[in-house]
Amino acid sequence: MKIIGENIHIISPRVKEALAEKNIKFFQDLAVRQVEAGADALDLNIGPQKKAGHEIMPWLVKGIQEVVDVPLSLDTTNLAAIEEGLKVAKNQCIINSVSAEEERLESVPPLAKQYNAKLIALTMGKSGIPVSAEERVNIALEKLIPRAMELDIAMEDLLIDPLVLTVSGCQEYCPECIEAVRILKVAGDPPPMTNVGLSNVSNAVPREMRPLINRTYAVMLMAAGIDYMIADPLDEELKKFIRIVETRDPSPANGLGDLVLKLYDKTAAMEKLTAEDVDMDDPDQVALFKTVQILYNDVIYTDSYLRV
Repeated sequence: MKIIGENIHIISPRVKEALAEKNIKFFQDLAVRQVEAGADALDLNIGPQKKAGHEIMPWLVKGIQEVVDVPLSLDTTNLAAIEEGLKVAKNQCIINSVSAEEERLESVPPLAKQYNAKLIALTMGKSGIPVSAEERVNIALEKLIPRAMELDIAMEDLLIDPLVLTVSGCQEYCPECIEAVRILKVAGDPPPMTNVGLSNVSNAVPREMRPLINRTYAVMLMAAGIDYMIADPLDEELKKFIRIVETRDPSPANGLGDLVLKLYDKTAAMEKLTAEDVDMDDPDQVALFKTVQILYNDVIYTDSYLRV
């Protein structure tokens, strides 16, 4: 699984300020930190930038390429900004993103083909995001993949994103997204690649609670077969969970590492973690289990769920 570093994002006040000041050193430092922490690619989310996007994106791409040599994900709804970024990119880029809306399907995939870019394709149309996994997969199979095939975009360059939504307010979507990834990974030969924005699952959750939710959901998505995650490579505990799964080595997390592997294995087998799997005298294991329960949509999420 590959991590696309999420930290250059317009939602951050520091990023917004650095963009306004054209402070390329800020972005270069943040890019280097993410790559040194293990990011395989970097997402550059500049927001809509309707007026200046065509100037900002190539400026940002050129500046970051001076200090790191990884693929860049160009994240804006401003298609002109994306194209200007693609023109100056040294490596294969990722376009983030296209939906199944007709006007977007008409304009964005041809740009990906023209510049040999990977394309993140969201399983949503004009009516929004379906709740069920099957409906999301159908959008991929009926709209997104056929459009890519029509333009001869390689399947390894199409990243289907079944859309992670927050456990706070959209809790029923959490298990459906995992199931959508699972179905997509058996939906073709070769199967489509898959991507998610991991941190979306903990949007609108108190800051101190977000990392555990993100890490737990990451393990469950990995068990379903996810290929890419837009996530925080600076989260050392997230990387520890990923390492435990990828190496099958629970140390040095001891009992918690064993539980992480059990969660992965049970999710891969389409089974659920149960209380019998958990050492209830270990607070870290209990916290992980409670988090799994809200992500299963078995226990209603509240900001106090860890204290219940």
